[in-house]
Amino acid sequence: MLQILNLKQENLVAAKISGKLTEKDMEKMHPLIHNIIEKGHKVDFYFEMEDFEGYTLKGFWEDLKIDSAHLGDYGKMAFVGNKKWQEWAAKATDFFIKSEVKFFDISEEQQAQSWIKS
Repeated sequence: MLQILNLKQENLVAAKISGKLTEKDMEKMHPLIHNIIEKGHKVDFYFEMEDFEGYTLKGFWEDLKIDSAHLGDYGKMAFVGNKKWQEWAAKATDFFIKSEVKFFDISEEQQAQSWIKS
């Protein structure tokens, strides 16, 4: 499930994610990304992962399509979670995407929000 958060920054897509992300969840993000790009900004992302289990197959495919279409449009990405595999996934994202990506432990939520807004 994807719940959009409002962190009051024009170029930021912020969300709390839990369970498994589906194709419909990913489709919610695409217009948000386009709105920021149309204003001439790079898109920054802030994700709070709470009981996040990954993706459904269609959700993963939709995420890959969106990311591959917008690789040059992304700025910073902050992942906030509490599981080792989430930290690993953030590092893998950093390897594949030309963005600055950081993982923060859930106890560092405020630092993550400050970093993404800087």
